[in-house]
Amino acid sequence: MFENLSDRLSRTLKNISGRGRLTEDNIKETLREVRMALLEADVALPVVREFVNSVKERAVGQEVSKSLSPGQAFIKIVQGELEKAMGESNEALDLAATPPAVIMMAGLQGAGKTTSVAKLAKLLRTRHKKSVLVVSADVYRPAAIKQLETLAAEVDVAFFPSDVSQKPVDIAKAAISHAKLKFIDVVIVDTAGRLHVDEAMMDEIKALHATVKPVETLFVVDAMTGQDAANTAKAFNEALPLTGVILTKVDGDARGGAALSIRNITGKPIKFLGVGEKTDALEPFHPDRIASRILGMGDVLSLIEEVERGVDKDKAMKLASKVKSGGSFDLEDFREQLQQMKNMGGMMSMLEKLPGVGQLPPEALAQVQDGKMTRQMEAIINSMTAKERKNPDLIKGSRKRRIALGSGTQIQDVNRLLKQFTQMQKMMKKMSAKGGMKKMMRGMSGMLPPGMKFPGR
Repeated sequence: MFENLSDRLSRTLKNISGRGRLTEDNIKETLREVRMALLEADVALPVVREFVNSVKERAVGQEVSKSLSPGQAFIKIVQGELEKAMGESNEALDLAATPPAVIMMAGLQGAGKTTSVAKLAKLLRTRHKKSVLVVSADVYRPAAIKQLETLAAEVDVAFFPSDVSQKPVDIAKAAISHAKLKFIDVVIVDTAGRLHVDEAMMDEIKALHATVKPVETLFVVDAMTGQDAANTAKAFNEALPLTGVILTKVDGDARGGAALSIRNITGKPIKFLGVGEKTDALEPFHPDRIASRILGMGDVLSLIEEVERGVDKDKAMKLASKVKSGGSFDLEDFREQLQQMKNMGGMMSMLEKLPGVGQLPPEALAQVQDGKMTRQMEAIINSMTAKERKNPDLIKGSRKRRIALGSGTQIQDVNRLLKQFTQMQKMMKKMSAKGGMKKMMRGMSGMLPPGMKFPGR
């Protein structure tokens, strides 16, 4: 996420962080680099101008000159201005309405609107314990109605059927009436995607909005379109009273121009980020955490929340009591840990939230990024017999050759997995004596490619 911007800003700010004294000249040079980094990230020019002026104003004032470490104080100013540009704090959905609370989704075609409806429905059901009904008012694309029906079944929320012969207003009214009868908490209305902001389509969505009176009107926009995303959101907001934005395809956006431009140009907050194709790949937008990630400082709070949600607590407790009572951590348990990590979005999802991840070797990151390492490890464990998984000490020469052949890997890959498993086994023993996040992270280094460690170790 935003790798190019993060790399460029981290390099620029590293040069100034160790300075014992900041002068107008070295601040000027650093600000020129920051300005170029933001422009290359496709941040809108007015936003760049305001950002650089604010940083300059604060940096040449008392705030930095009186600091014991001026370089660090300067970085703190940049971080604060990044947060300010993106909205300072997370703005949650306002669902304080007589049920059902109606959420209307709008956006251009291809932005990922229908998928975002399903992701949001799942988030409301699983994290906020709301009953949710989804309905498609897209009468121009029959496939959109079918797609939403399929996704609704996948995320386990109610779907209200609709048909291309109906009017969008009638569909929405019928869905809301049904939700009232069934005491459903939230109705999410998916609208037709627009190719551009044309008058006829805008009139239709205005009429729909006036009828359903949504508590939230969310604009779904593709992060990859950079500052154009902000301009499109602004055009929509002029016709429709938007309450917030969902920025999709953020996991594929190396620049970050949309995230930094939207709030300033539209005055509307980004409420969620779409960070992948899976139905649970929707994150509440926290400007402070994103600013921290952009500056290479990681996002440990989000990582802890991810671990809390992704870990099967019953299985974790069972494993903890097994190890604590003297039972050994075996390869069955190791495979279980790999599967749990997949549930949390994989190793890369966790790694990119740790401080200094940009400094890790590119070849090691590439292995983690495509999930090849985890798949290979699982394949090797799956090629073992149940007896071997329970007693890894049995795995010697001929057994290693058989396992490598069965998993389509090399003997050195099997050796590497066994070495990583041994490290994990030692870590589990330590954790059973005294737990802690730090120990868990340290132990997980054993699951990384050779020569790669978590930052800070």
